[in-house]
Amino acid sequence: MKRLIAILLVVVMAIGLVACGSTPATTGGNSGKLIKVGFAQCKADESDWRKANTKSVQEALSKENGFELILADSNNDAAKQVADVQGFIDQEVDYIIIAAVNVDGWDTVLGNAKKAGIPVILMDRTINASEDLYVCWVGGGFYNEGVKATDWIAKRFAGKKPNIVHLQGQLGASAQVGRTQALEEAISKNGWNLLAQQTGEWSTDTAKEIMASWIQQYGDKIDCVYAENDNMADGAIQALEEAGKKVGGDDGVAIISFDANKAYLQMTLEGKINCNVECNPLLGPKVAEIIKKIEGGGQPAKKESIDETAFYYDTITQEIIDKRPY
Repeated sequence: MKRLIAILLVVVMAIGLVACGSTPATTGGNSGKLIKVGFAQCKADESDWRKANTKSVQEALSKENGFELILADSNNDAAKQVADVQGFIDQEVDYIIIAAVNVDGWDTVLGNAKKAGIPVILMDRTINASEDLYVCWVGGGFYNEGVKATDWIAKRFAGKKPNIVHLQGQLGASAQVGRTQALEEAISKNGWNLLAQQTGEWSTDTAKEIMASWIQQYGDKIDCVYAENDNMADGAIQALEEAGKKVGGDDGVAIISFDANKAYLQMTLEGKINCNVECNPLLGPKVAEIIKKIEGGGQPAKKESIDETAFYYDTITQEIIDKRPY
C-alpha cells in the first residue's frame, strides 16, 4: 500500500511539473496570452518610408509588449494580399492590420473577417469598402499632403503657368490616388501645363529612367517635377543632374517630394528638393494603442489621423532634421 501511495505521489508531481513548464510567462490581453496579430504589408521594403513603417509595427507589436506578430509581405501583389488576409482569418488571429496594395477588391475577405469576429485595422492606406467592415483607419491624409505641395507650387509660380511632369506612385494605391487628385485639381484650377504623367512604382531607378526619357523629349521646357515619394524624387534629381540641368533652389527645376525621410530632408536643406511633405511612417505605437483600447472594451474613432507637416528648402534647418526620428 505504501509503495502504491509513493508511486501516485510521483505521478502527481510529474504532472504538476509538466503543466508549469508548458505555461509561457507572457504579457498582454486575452488572460495572459499573447495577442496574435496578422499584418498584411503591401511591400515591406518598397521604399525608405515603407521600411521605417514595417520596423515601427514590428517594434510596437513585439512579444515584450504582449503581441505575437505575423508579417505577410505581399510584394505589391493585390491578389496575394487578399489571400494573405484570408490566411490570417483561417489561422484565427485576434486582429488584422492591412496596408492595402490597392483600394478595391476587399469586400469579400473583410466580410469573412467580420463573420469570424476579427477586428480589422487599416493602416496608412485607405480602401473602397463599407466602413462597417473595419474597425478604424490610422494614418496621414494623402489628398491633404498633395494640397500642401500644390499650394507651394502656386506660390513659386504665381502668375505663371509652369510645365509639370508627374511621377506617380503605384497606380491604385491610396497614396497615389490622393496625391494625384490634389495635383490634377490644382492643374485644372490654375491652368498649369501637365507635360507627362507616369507611374514610377515608388522606385528610384524606375523614376530615373522615366525622367531621362522626359528630358530627351521636353528638354528645358520642364519647370517642375511632382514626385509622389522621396525615392522617385531622388531618381528624377539624378537624371536631371546627369543631363546638366540645374535642380531645386530659387531658379532650378522645382522638385516636389513626399514622405520627408531624414536623408531626403537633408537634400531639402541642400536645396535639391524644394518642398517635401511629411507622411509619418511611425504608425506602430498608434496601432498598438488602438488594439489595447479595444482589448479593454473601448472603441477607437473611425479615423485616427497622424499630424503631418511640410518642409521647404528655404526654411528648413539642420536642427529640425537632427530631431527627426526617421
